[in-house]
Amino acid sequence: MLIKKDNIVIRSATIKDTNILNSWWNDGKVMAHAGFPNGLNTTLEKVEARINVNNDGLSQLCIMEVNDVRIGECHYRLHDNIANIGIKICDFPFQNKGLGTMILSMLINFLFTDNAINNSMILDKIALDTNLKNTRAQYLYEKLGFKKIRTNIDAWEDQAGQLQSFLDYELTRDDYKNVN
Repeated sequence: MLIKKDNIVIRSATIKDTNILNSWWNDGKVMAHAGFPNGLNTTLEKVEARINVNNDGLSQLCIMEVNDVRIGECHYRLHDNIANIGIKICDFPFQNKGLGTMILSMLINFLFTDNAINNSMILDKIALDTNLKNTRAQYLYEKLGFKKIRTNIDAWEDQAGQLQSFLDYELTRDDYKNVN
């Protein structure tokens, strides 16, 4: 997969991305927003195995780049005409610069309009979730037209023993507010 707009690129992760993904996923500061303040404690082998899933055609782990600098990752998984997605800017100096909006819009446009994913599947909606405390992400999702469909209070316990709550969001083609 390859999506380009100006100096922003979303591309399929490759084995060459194993080290940086492993570094991000094991960094508690990067992963704290998702309830992993100690990181994922994963291995290079597990990261490589996740990258290799990209070959199944129904899911994709991607690297996000700005000016050829890897700044984060995103992913999608297709099932029953729904794409479940996630996005994370892992390089902190690139946060709060509007890049999340641009990159998420690029991914949504690809999923809804570019039949490059799976020509036999027409997506009905895109779904995602976010931590209830992640108000920056909620603002972004709602700005693009995502609707809250469920609040899951104290749904799971994080590594520090703290109960975590999260929101489920959905986006239909009709509700999408394209900002690109």
